[in-house]
Amino acid sequence: MSMSKIVDVKFTLRRHEYEKPFHITGSISSESRNVEVEITLESGIRGYGEASPSFRVNGERVEALLAVENVVKDMITGFDVRNYAKIFEITDKLFAFPSLKAAVQFAVLDALAQELDVQVCHLLGGAKSRIETDKTVGIDSIEKRVEEARKIFEEGFRVIKIKVGENLKEDIEAMMEIAKVTKGAKYIVDANMGYSPKEAVEFVKKIYQAGIDISVYEQPVRREDIDGLKFVRFHSPFPVAADESARTKFDVMRLVKEEAVDYVNIKLMKSGISDALAIVKIAEASGLKLMIGCMGESSLGINQSVHFALGTGAFEYHDLDSHLMLKEEKFRGKFIQEGPEMRVREE
Repeated sequence: MSMSKIVDVKFTLRRHEYEKPFHITGSISSESRNVEVEITLESGIRGYGEASPSFRVNGERVEALLAVENVVKDMITGFDVRNYAKIFEITDKLFAFPSLKAAVQFAVLDALAQELDVQVCHLLGGAKSRIETDKTVGIDSIEKRVEEARKIFEEGFRVIKIKVGENLKEDIEAMMEIAKVTKGAKYIVDANMGYSPKEAVEFVKKIYQAGIDISVYEQPVRREDIDGLKFVRFHSPFPVAADESARTKFDVMRLVKEEAVDYVNIKLMKSGISDALAIVKIAEASGLKLMIGCMGESSLGINQSVHFALGTGAFEYHDLDSHLMLKEEKFRGKFIQEGPEMRVREE
């Protein structure tokens, strides 16, 4: 008799306030409302995952996620977590709830890992023992952005993510000033779909002329505008990444075929574990580079991406800092973080 069958699934709403409002193109957040997923096995082992739904990216509402608790319970109860590919196949049908798909799929792996007395990153390949995350500068006045970047640099972060996309002139100026106070840092610049293709090219040309290097230029144009992405890619001195344009493995296949980007930002909240694994394989086969990002996850949700990144070893850049911006009563990740470094907790 297998003790690794799922006997219960439970959803819990968790609210986390941001330390300060987080401003990106077209959105300001003061709190993150996430759904914690708990899966119980016959053995009594409990696996945990977290969904951080995004209306802006996925069209998800937290109320809708909570409403399908019984549906998900019916879908996967009775399945053995050792056959997780079967559970992934069923949960792949949750395409209207990608963040929930991620949480359920991770909770299954978390339960299985405990059953086998390993960590999830080992189930996924154990390719790396440590990764380094960036930290993000939100949109603000130029002075405040520069101050924030300086602070992040002083905390020891050597990759800084800078949000742009609402005001081209200010963005260029902010970027120039940030570069002065953070010499030696690498920059990921994310416009969150805020620019037209021409503005996007003007931004990078000005930055390039100023002698500043950008490691990744993320989602400069609207998600549907694949031609625009390609235009920016072929006119940019820096590598261009898709985030909002790359949700599923099918999106990524199209971006590869159209030669539209150099990088894809995998977020488990957009793809679930199953599509994220497929995107890693597509990238390996096509020479596409990868970064991994997050939405508004707490340490419990960031844990999922840390283990995915450590397990697959697939990423050049890691943008896993949302838990550092949230007020949390208790750190719940099964990883150790020291400054930008994240590593596995050796049990």
